Amino acid sequence: MLAFLPAPLRGVIASVLLGINTVFWCFLLYIPALLKLIPVPIWQKACTRLIILISEAWVKCNSGWMRLTQPTHWDVAGLEGLKYEGWYLVISNHQSWVDIFALQHILTRRIPFLKFFIKKDLIWVPVIGLAWWGLDFPFMTRSTPEQIAKNPALKGKDIEATRKACEKFRTTPVSVMNFIEGTRFTDGKHAKQNSPYTNLLKPKLGGTGFVLSTMGDYLHTMLDVTIYYPEGRPGLWEFMCGKIKRVKVEIERIEIPAEFRGKDPDADEFRLAFKGWMEERWAAKDQKLSEWKNRKA
Repeated sequence: MLAFLPAPLRGVIASVLLGINTVFWCFLLYIPALLKLIPVPIWQKACTRLIILISEAWVKCNSGWMRLTQPTHWDVAGLEGLKYEGWYLVISNHQSWVDIFALQHILTRRIPFLKFFIKKDLIWVPVIGLAWWGLDFPFMTRSTPEQIAKNPALKGKDIEATRKACEKFRTTPVSVMNFIEGTRFTDGKHAKQNSPYTNLLKPKLGGTGFVLSTMGDYLHTMLDVTIYYPEGRPGLWEFMCGKIKRVKVEIERIEIPAEFRGKDPDADEFRLAFKGWMEERWAAKDQKLSEWKNRKA
């Protein structure tokens, strides 16, 4: 443990270790990712499993340098009964880039590897963008209503990306991860949205509903994750410097009602029922976060 070192020095050490770890495992991952282009289903499935093993090794090494450089206490509830072989829908509130490190640190090898919905522009991130492509992460365009009005061809692009990703997700156990707020929480975004929640942005449910429609015969369980930073929303550099003393995470395992699995996501009956169910869950999450803040849990 390097907690005795000054925070900036720990930040530099953690950043260097993250960089070396990422470059090493990503370049190793590129090999099966490119070989997976060979259109033989059994071969592609084998390459996918190898890619996942490499990715899990990357996450485990990240957990290693986190333990080395950071004195963070992880207060986690709800890990009991999770299975590595299976399919999960995972949703969570989203406050910081640290959320991704937290989820991977807690859930890797407890459930199948997390596959995130990410913005299409992130495919150009050096080194790791190509790795996300190799991992079959769904790249989302997230066009604004104004952009769609100018170019109607953009409508439905995200749904199409979700459909293609879900077809690949059927071949190997996977945890489909979605930050359903669609972006990280900030006070500015919260005010602009006029969100009815105190601690959350409004949930965006189109992609999640389509996942359940496409993979309803596989996805029976949802993990509703609530992440809370008692000292306030951290920046990435604060995290690297080991300034986050405690992270509180609660995982609630929920059986997805049959009425939301394998149904037409465009049907009014489905959309209204699913919206009501998820907004009820979001309101409960918001209340939980408020209670934790009030009692400084």
